Amino acid sequence: MQMRTATLDYPFDVRPAPGVSTLVAPGVRWLCMPLPFSLNHINLWLLGEGEQCVLVDTGLGDAVTRGIWSEFFVGFERSGERLEQIVLTHYHPDHAGNAEWLAREHAVPVWMSTAEYLLGHALLTETAGYDMPNMVAHFRRHGLDEARCEQFIKRGNVYAKGVPALPREYRRLIDGDHVTLAGRPWEVIMGYGHSPEHAALYCSELRLLIAGDMLLPRITTNVNVPATTPEEDSVMRFLQSVRRFARLPSDTLVLPSHGLPFRGVHERITQLQVHHAERDALLAEHLSQPRCATDLLPVLFLRELDMHQLMFALSETIAHLNHLVHRGRAQRLVGADGVIRFVSPH
Repeated sequence: MQMRTATLDYPFDVRPAPGVSTLVAPGVRWLCMPLPFSLNHINLWLLGEGEQCVLVDTGLGDAVTRGIWSEFFVGFERSGERLEQIVLTHYHPDHAGNAEWLAREHAVPVWMSTAEYLLGHALLTETAGYDMPNMVAHFRRHGLDEARCEQFIKRGNVYAKGVPALPREYRRLIDGDHVTLAGRPWEVIMGYGHSPEHAALYCSELRLLIAGDMLLPRITTNVNVPATTPEEDSVMRFLQSVRRFARLPSDTLVLPSHGLPFRGVHERITQLQVHHAERDALLAEHLSQPRCATDLLPVLFLRELDMHQLMFALSETIAHLNHLVHRGRAQRLVGADGVIRFVSPH
């Protein structure tokens, strides 16, 4: 059954049940794993068949997901199929959580980009500034109150809870690489702004894009500013990245990490450009007086935020404020209290 929403076409109207695969293109199967937060699922992709199967992303590294995987692979191997390799689009827990475990269980290599590999390890070991105290200090500079800063500290290393371990070696993916996965040629298209070196995969033979988190059909990808690069223009990097998909054919089937597969890549790029321009304009309207990012959270996020959502929302607000500064539409001021505030330059 096909449905049309806005200007995007959805060839499939239902996600597969956890541990059940659905064929979406020749040699491409769709699996879905649950997530224990508001974004309640992740899409994973199994390429090929027989003894040449490649898994793209692995789900959260929790007991529920590992139980589903264990049951899935019993039937998978009983049917004579074998996993040949694992590809990770990026380091986030819902994508990389089971990479080390599955690679070890099936004795297969993991392919990913260098920045994602190193950042995952930095978060796991809390090194190179990728630790909770540094993140909290970053948020404090943007006006977050001490009560919520303390809640973040008490949460501890959230990344390690979703990614118990990471591979100690990997095979490197680089932008523009042409790799053979399960017997078919795929092009690696790197993206930025959501994560440091996100790998999307395009197969011209199938007119199919495994987009990861770079192109989502109904929600917008989180664009963030980490504590280690506090003045980064992540919005600009993200918008430049999605424009790179504009060269793909209009009938490309896009396989996102969240939501349903869709066609309409050019329309979605335009929607994302409009969305971020609207966010910029909305913030700019509130900068007649110096305001910090925490003050401006309700401008972009109208709903009540739990601590998990707050982490993403505050970082995205900072990202848009940085973008306004880089475009000359705002100035950054540091007060005597050490808090960063933003104000219109006019």
